[in-house]
Amino acid sequence: MTPGKQKGGALLTVLWLSAALAAIAFSVATKVRSETARVGSTADGLRASYLASGSVERAIQWMIWSSDFPTQFWRRTRPRLYFTYGSGDVVVETFAESAKLNINQAGYDDIFRVVAAVSGNLMQARDITDAIMDWRGGGVGSAFDAYYASIGPSLGVSTFRARHASFQEIEELLLVRGMTPELYFGNYVSDNQGRLYPSGGLRDCFSVWGSTGPFDANGVSPALMQAIGVPPDGVARIMARRQVAPFQNFGDVAGLGVPTPRLTVGPSTPNGVIWTVRATARLRRPDGTPSDVVRSASATVKLLDPTIYPMLPVHVLRWYDDGWSQSEVVPPGPVTGVALPQ
Repeated sequence: MTPGKQKGGALLTVLWLSAALAAIAFSVATKVRSETARVGSTADGLRASYLASGSVERAIQWMIWSSDFPTQFWRRTRPRLYFTYGSGDVVVETFAESAKLNINQAGYDDIFRVVAAVSGNLMQARDITDAIMDWRGGGVGSAFDAYYASIGPSLGVSTFRARHASFQEIEELLLVRGMTPELYFGNYVSDNQGRLYPSGGLRDCFSVWGSTGPFDANGVSPALMQAIGVPPDGVARIMARRQVAPFQNFGDVAGLGVPTPRLTVGPSTPNGVIWTVRATARLRRPDGTPSDVVRSASATVKLLDPTIYPMLPVHVLRWYDDGWSQSEVVPPGPVTGVALPQ
């Protein structure tokens, strides 16, 4: 081999090695960048979660102080609290559990329409409603019992039995035949541009402490509004309006010009003692603009008589580290594409 060819071969080898090293460096840089972004996003999510949880606790403290300072902190007619921190902003919603449908008292049609509004599938909604009615009543030995008996048998004895009595906890819905985590906790819906928005689930519509109406327009979920007869465009208008500011009276709702059957403003039972406290935290970027990182937390509390329980007039019944809130996003259009029976 001539010296010229040897030099050319060496140069070609160096070029190939340089290209290989460049490809490796690019791959490593891309992976490091993606991992850095993932870690940063996880850290921001954790910060937002702490911000939401802390705001729920702060709002509960305000509720405790309200017995001594009724106009300075929280009151039943004040459904929104706004907290501003150095790292972000938080919206706290407070509403009575009467804004949800009572799973033990509601009739078949109401339950069916709610499940249909959330699932978007009438056949699935019918099956789940039948299972709910069997769970809270019915008789031993039904077809549903045969299904439950087939789940996790041990030594020939079923380890799972239907209650055939009132729901004691709303989480029992997860045990009902046909129920899925997506239906119970909520899923995502997309808009016309394909962007995904979180939507509420059945836990946002039903409660063991709920009512059969009327429902508070400041706290009722979109699916429940659709189920009780508010048209889809009316649901969107109510959601958009209460995102700007909560309704102060029913005239604000009526002024939207949409049918509002079984809606009211404020708790349907003025002396209701079970309330939801839900905080939605959004981080703030260094330049002051709101971040895309949003987290929610909530608690179900019981308001006690401050004259009997002066030290702790608010008792926390349930705590949830996550939850759906319209303060995260306001998806346009109807809740689901299903047309509910009239």
